[in-house]
Amino acid sequence: MVELVVNGGSHTLEAPVGRSLAETLRDGLGLTGTKIGCNEGHCGACTVLVDGVPTLSCITLVHTVEGRNVTTIEGLRDHPLVDSFVRADALQCGFCTPGQIVSASALVEANPEPTREQIRHGMAGNLCRCGAYPKIEEAIATWQG
Repeated sequence: MVELVVNGGSHTLEAPVGRSLAETLRDGLGLTGTKIGCNEGHCGACTVLVDGVPTLSCITLVHTVEGRNVTTIEGLRDHPLVDSFVRADALQCGFCTPGQIVSASALVEANPEPTREQIRHGMAGNLCRCGAYPKIEEAIATWQG
């Protein structure tokens, strides 16, 4: 059994040793907004916040986050960045978008007005196969928090 605090709610569930946080969120809690792309920690699609820090959930074992605060894209549904991504048309296929928004939320939490260079650096761990980087950068640069 593992006790998780996800998006402000407490959950107790069975999770075998070695199970990833991403698998647990998706299959155990039905939070399918967290995507599994590479399953190796390279693409950033699975990014969630653990105690406010962007974390690659596909390579994070669920037992290592027991009792810590996990925030998924579902927990950020009312965050102003969501509207900013839509306004800037910062998505194409949308697969990477949840991880992009989660990472961006941590970036603007630490620095509400990042420069373009800070945005590029802060978002470097999130890949977009569609190449929507200029629009993603625009969304973060113009968000209204």
